Order: sequence, then C-alpha cells, then structure tokens
Amino acid sequence: MDDRSIGFIGLGIMGGPMAGHLAAAGYRLTVLDLDRAAAERLRGRFDTVQLADSPAEVAAASDVVVTMLPSGREVREVALGDRGLIEGFKPGTLLLDTSSAEPWLTREVAVRLAERGVAMVDAPVSGAEMGAIAAELVFMVGGERQDVARVRPLFQIMGKKIFHLGPIGSGHVMKSINNTITAVTLVSTAEGLILGKQNGLDPAVMNEVLIESTGMSWITHTHIAQRILSRRFDDPFKLDLMVKDMNIATALAAEGGIGVPVWASAQNVWREAQAAMPPHSSVSDVVRHVEHSAGIEISPGSQANEAK
Repeated sequence: MDDRSIGFIGLGIMGGPMAGHLAAAGYRLTVLDLDRAAAERLRGRFDTVQLADSPAEVAAASDVVVTMLPSGREVREVALGDRGLIEGFKPGTLLLDTSSAEPWLTREVAVRLAERGVAMVDAPVSGAEMGAIAAELVFMVGGERQDVARVRPLFQIMGKKIFHLGPIGSGHVMKSINNTITAVTLVSTAEGLILGKQNGLDPAVMNEVLIESTGMSWITHTHIAQRILSRRFDDPFKLDLMVKDMNIATALAAEGGIGVPVWASAQNVWREAQAAMPPHSSVSDVVRHVEHSAGIEISPGSQANEAK
C-alpha cells in the first residue's frame, strides 16, 4: 500500500485544519464527522475529499485512518462499535489516533484491532487551534517503531515536532501529564495575579514580568493577555476536556501509587469550576471561577476591581 488514501474522523477545531493540510498535500481523504456540514466544507475545498456515512465505510476506503475525537470512549465506539472501523479495515491498514484519550482504552482498542491484522499508533497533540491551523503541532507518539515510521510523513505535514515515547498508549500518558501541568500552571498563575492585584499591582505589568522571569510559561506567553486581561475568556479548548485529561493523569498516579498532592489540589479547583460554569465552557473560565472565589478581577490596572 502506498498509504495515499487516508480516512479522517473528527473535523472539529483541531481535526478540520489537520485534515485540510493532508488534503492540500495531495492525499485522497474519506472523511466523517457528526457535523456533516464540517465534512461538506472540507469537500468544497478539495476535490480529492469524499464523504462517508459510517466509520466502516471510512476504513474500507483507507490505508490509514486518523481519528481526532474528544476522548477514548468515542475512539473505542468509532473503532469497535456498530458499523465501526473494525468492520471495514483490511489487514495491513492502520489506525492513527490523535485524540486525547485514556491510555487503557487505547490499549484495549489496539489489542482488538491487532486480532484483525490492523496496527495502531496513538499520537495526541499539543499546540492548540493555532498550532493545528499553522501545521505546527507537537505529536506525542506511542506505538511500534515500524508503525510510527509509516505515519511519520503525515506528522511532518500536520506538525513540527515528533516525539516517540514508547509502546502503544505512551503518547496518551504523556498528553495527560502535559495538560495537567498546564492546568496547574493556569490556576497558579491566576492566583498570583489576584494576589498582586489585591496588593496594588497591575496584572498586565505582572504578566510582562513573569514572561521575562522564572515564572514564565506557555500560559503567560499565550493565555493571560490574550484571554484573561482582554476579558474575552475565549480559548476554544473546553474546560470539560481539561478536567478529563487531569482525571486520566491522576488515575494513572493512583494506579502506580504515586502521590501528586499539588495536582490533586488543582484538580479540585478545576472540578469546582466545572460544576459552577455552564456546559461547554472554555478552559479560560477556570480563571473566572478563581476570580469569583477571591472576589477580585484580573483586569488591567492597579485598582482591585471586584469580580462580578
């Protein structure tokens, strides 16, 4: 197989741009999304894109199928459920899961597919929507070396960095760790900015100090001014998905007998925010929750405005 026929399931914030890059590179795509309009938009841009009505149909038309879905539960259903990928896959084909998923579910799917002669690679991403659009994603990869080598050309089209971390499931372990660290950093930074505001400091200037100092992070560079100080709270990544990733990481820690008290404390804050905020809230909204708890708003200026 020349692996020029690619299936893509999940054309949302991340999957849409990723599939577009593959189509632009000349791959023949068969695509599926619950939002059929998203699939039709992609087909409208590229005459090499075809629409499917089921995962099985996607698999039957593809050498490699890429999934970008909310969690491992959706991946398992798409792969193993009624009219699932497993019903259409031919021996020698491959499932590349770029979702942020539970590694134990990934391993379960991989075992079932292997019984049919189908390989699997897990490769969750970092880089957010902007990275997907710019084809600058970082791939955290798990799988057999020969399988990873097979899909490396796809990584190179959709991203900028590829890290092979170990056997199947390893990428999803790393993704849960990465996102938990990011979640802890966001809450910790928000608490620091609130404390500074209470003591007469301007959070806008504080963030500039952090960017140039040891408190710098991806959060200070790309989130605080853009999403919080602007009062837009509009990061497209959903709060529910961040909580899901934290739950994965802390479950892995509990299973291994590893104490993670800082993570556990931050996880409580995120869960409280999840309960307090409307469905489908942004990760940025965790800061609204921290503001409300403190009674202080993180907005430009040195006066401690009361959080609404």
